[in-house]
Amino acid sequence: MALTELVKAILPDRYRQMAQEDMEARVREIKKEMGKSLFIPGHHYQKDEVIQFADAVGDSLQLAQVSAANREAEHIVFCGVHFMAETADILTSEKQTVYLPDMRAGCSMADMADIYQTERAWTALQALFGDTMIPLTYVNSTAAIKAFTGRHGGSCVTSSNARSMVEWAFTEKPRILFLPDQHLGRNTAFDIGVPLEEMAVWNPITDTLEYEGDMEKVRVILWKGHCSVHENFTVANIEELRRTRPDIKIIVHPECRREVVGLADDNGSTKYIIDAIERAEPGTAWAIGTEMNLVKRIIAQHSDKEIISLNPNMCPCLTMNRIDLPHLLWSLETIAEGKSGNVIQVDSRTAQEAKWSLDRMLARTN
Repeated sequence: MALTELVKAILPDRYRQMAQEDMEARVREIKKEMGKSLFIPGHHYQKDEVIQFADAVGDSLQLAQVSAANREAEHIVFCGVHFMAETADILTSEKQTVYLPDMRAGCSMADMADIYQTERAWTALQALFGDTMIPLTYVNSTAAIKAFTGRHGGSCVTSSNARSMVEWAFTEKPRILFLPDQHLGRNTAFDIGVPLEEMAVWNPITDTLEYEGDMEKVRVILWKGHCSVHENFTVANIEELRRTRPDIKIIVHPECRREVVGLADDNGSTKYIIDAIERAEPGTAWAIGTEMNLVKRIIAQHSDKEIISLNPNMCPCLTMNRIDLPHLLWSLETIAEGKSGNVIQVDSRTAQEAKWSLDRMLARTN
């Protein structure tokens, strides 16, 4: 981001000085004034102070799809992180504009795979393995990485459909390059029967393949990236609960390490976790391994069950939490005044190639 753009993106002081009730009242007023022309999608990991104003709550791809389907909405104020707003821009029409309330709201995982690293990796891996690979990218990736998979015949995946998409990929090529989350890739491949010894790790910092053994046996190349939130759930967390609370059931997200997923009672996407707790019998006890804002919300919604975080020292996703009430109000007032600020716009070529990747996924999972 250029310096002039960065200066424009800094929250004006007056929003920091406003009382919360005044900000809330003003947001409600703007929503009423703008009516159906305004749509606010809110990701599950957002703070309650933001979620209370969301017109839809869900996972990133779901929210992008809902935004695209809402043809009456001219202004999409996406309360999530940058790659989510990019996906919304890719899927929405030219008559719709997508905004991110705070341009600093990124994703550390998505940032672990940039397009320059990925192009270098692809060249090096083709030298090793020839034309035997198909790239898959978790939707938690930049538009440029989605476009990369699109133009190389690959696809996006979500944590809900990763298994079916990995199975599809193996019908296309004998090897998979999985970006940018090594843990989701490893857990998914393991679940469909690929042994750990047939998985290698590409290190984008050193531009090297981390693997010991016969290269011909490599079937999955995992990008060395991870979610900084889900990496903080550990084997020690599970062992402590097994010792002190053998009655508690442990459910985690597949972005957690393989060892953690293997020791948990269950694992699945955010929606899967929410649905599992919803279905659970009253009086049951659960430890959840996912982002803390969501865990707190689940606790508040299910007072008939005992629910805790798998890691008692967890904090919410720091980049997601950059979207707060002051930034939301600032974004809405900017739009209401007819000004342009914090607009997310993916260039047409990148958007088209990224859509190929998304469409391949949607054709097989919707």
